[in-house]
Amino acid sequence: MEQGRVRDGVGPYAPAGTPPDVRVPEQARGEHTHSERTVSRTVQRHSVRGQILHALRSALVGGELTPGEVYSAPALGARFGVSATPVREAMQQLAVEGAVEVVPNRGFRVSRRGARELAELAEVRALIEVPVMLRLARTVPADDWYALRPLADATVAAAAVGDRAGYAESDRAFHRAVLELSGNLQLVEVADDLHRRSQWPLAAGPAGRRAELLADASEHTALLDALIARDLTVVRSLVREHYNGADV
Repeated sequence: MEQGRVRDGVGPYAPAGTPPDVRVPEQARGEHTHSERTVSRTVQRHSVRGQILHALRSALVGGELTPGEVYSAPALGARFGVSATPVREAMQQLAVEGAVEVVPNRGFRVSRRGARELAELAEVRALIEVPVMLRLARTVPADDWYALRPLADATVAAAAVGDRAGYAESDRAFHRAVLELSGNLQLVEVADDLHRRSQWPLAAGPAGRRAELLADASEHTALLDALIARDLTVVRSLVREHYNGADV
């Protein structure tokens, strides 16, 4: 099997990230049943897969996995200090999300994001999120918006140091919290998936990346200020800018 080339930017995962033993209650006689051992192994496997998935997402958003490059599960597993199985499972999830493509007998190729695809994602996100934000701007009390201030501040903090992976998480957390005020959980999940897809690898240098993040983060804080003030004119202008000139 051809090994995928693993870039040096992908940091080691083990042993510091190795999950602790997952224990289940012992029986009165001090023994574990077969079902308990099975549950324990299943929980451990899911825990490792979840941590690998998080690490891979951070590496993708941070540009440590290169668009167009093929990476094999065994090679990444060796880098992370785990077997190929949780890496393969995590990569399958990323394939569902559109971040990578399966390459039979080789591994997974990191998807390339073109300008047209990003524009289409932005358009769909705007169609879903903008009307909800404008409705919430008219109905949500100021105290509820104040509660989101730490989330907006987190995007600024990540942008200030050029932490694209950290920014991606805080950016989605802010948008998700805003949409959760609608009470429509189906909308929240659909919007969150679209948002994640729009964050996959971009070919931007460190300087351009930080400037881009800072500009985006400043829109979060300005939007929150306008929502607190219930200034609908400013809210409308800001959300249009935030979604690349969406017609709202």
